[in-house]
Amino acid sequence: MSATKSPLSEIISVSDLAWQERQPGVRMKSIWEHPDTKRRAVMTRLEPDAKLPLHRHVGDELVFVIEGAIADEFGTVTAGNVGYRPNGCVHTVSAKNGATVLAIIAGGVEPLTQRDSGPPSQIVALSELPWIETRPGVRQKRIWEDKAGERRAILARFDPGATLARHRHVGDELIFVIEGANADESGPVNTGNMNYRPNGCIHTVTTKNGATVLAMVWGRTEPV
Repeated sequence: MSATKSPLSEIISVSDLAWQERQPGVRMKSIWEHPDTKRRAVMTRLEPDAKLPLHRHVGDELVFVIEGAIADEFGTVTAGNVGYRPNGCVHTVSAKNGATVLAIIAGGVEPLTQRDSGPPSQIVALSELPWIETRPGVRQKRIWEDKAGERRAILARFDPGATLARHRHVGDELIFVIEGANADESGPVNTGNMNYRPNGCIHTVTTKNGATVLAMVWGRTEPV
């Protein structure tokens, strides 16, 4: 009997994906989707003064602001920072001067015609979080965690030449390269692109010139 081959990671070239108009002043790119678990990643571009109408989150959402700023009833998330919208959060979203954001969504949203109660959205200022060295040449900032659901979001910084030794994903992971580039057996993942590591993926991660990445992790990894 032949051994089962582990799945490779998938490199997603975000610039190759088409913008789709969601509503006037708001365009989206559908980057990744896992229908069985209602998880997806979407890039949204809001023109100046664009607004998302009142809605409720059914499931939760983590948003990284790539450029510009977005605001809701609970505060403003500026470029380089993260917003978290918990299950049941009710809000509107606006962008006075425009914004481009990456959203990682579990569940969906439902429109509302009148305001309802719900937990507030949260703002995570990444510059205020400490760097934690996890291995030589690799540091992390712990952004958000759902221990019960084995989900977490981290910011990882790789020094030039840093390597993550060969490991297996128990669960899956989605990364967005903020600056620099890293690579595995599937090839290089450059700035502005994404990489999906499915459950069972075995790989080694390297970076020649350094990289900073945002990672959403479901599950864990184990050395092989």
